[in-house]
Amino acid sequence: MDLEVIIPAYNESGRLPATLAAMVAFLSEQPWTSRVVVVDNGSVDDTAATVLAVTGRACNVATGWCVEAIAIGCSQAGKGAAVHRGLRTSRSRIVGFTDADLSTPLETFLPVMAALDGGAAAAIASRHAPGASIAGKQPLGRRLGGTAFRMLSRPLVPGIRDTQCGFKFFDRVAAQNAMWRARSTGFAFDIELLRLIRDDGGRIEEIPVTWTDTAGSTLRPVRDGLAAFTAVAKLHRELNRGTGPVLPSRADAGTAPGPTDLPATSGSAS
Repeated sequence: MDLEVIIPAYNESGRLPATLAAMVAFLSEQPWTSRVVVVDNGSVDDTAATVLAVTGRACNVATGWCVEAIAIGCSQAGKGAAVHRGLRTSRSRIVGFTDADLSTPLETFLPVMAALDGGAAAAIASRHAPGASIAGKQPLGRRLGGTAFRMLSRPLVPGIRDTQCGFKFFDRVAAQNAMWRARSTGFAFDIELLRLIRDDGGRIEEIPVTWTDTAGSTLRPVRDGLAAFTAVAKLHRELNRGTGPVLPSRADAGTAPGPTDLPATSGSAS
């Protein structure tokens, strides 16, 4: 498998059908073998039923490529935990995650795959790299909070302008090798993962995108903003102390544990 796309989902039953349809259609036109994995992160709506209703396998007659879509569960709360679950169980050559709202254009897969095929350990969408833009105007409070958060997080991964855009893909071995030391499953989980990949000597490429602030976000500006700043402050302390479990060998990291904590499920294409 060339590419595995993880979509962490919490109460996303309204968005998932259109998101999955668009993603599977796009990926089936590309010259890669692909799979989409929706990680249901303890949703209390009918996210799981929605995924089961639309998942399956879609094939493009012109290219001959088929894209499988499945759903798995995650018993631990938090987007970071859902992404960790997907990364740890992946067997594909390249693996990463995107948000269910598709705020980052699907066409971003093209430069991302090119960067990873060119030897990058991580290729991430960026709203602040040269050439990037944000469609629409965000509220002032969110813009100010985002600026402050970037100032706090950038020293952890020097040279990276945007650590928080929800479209990040990795060489699987590089990602899994770093994950054995990863502790955070909260708002700083992707900053930590990028830092650990960088510490291992991996190259990170930022891909400028036109990002859309999609309506229906579950972000709570005050509560989540405070939690995010707390998580990054904690990450500063832990990484600067060099804490974390002993890193296993790359050979060990190349074989991730199987999806044993919750069973995988799949359904028929609609």
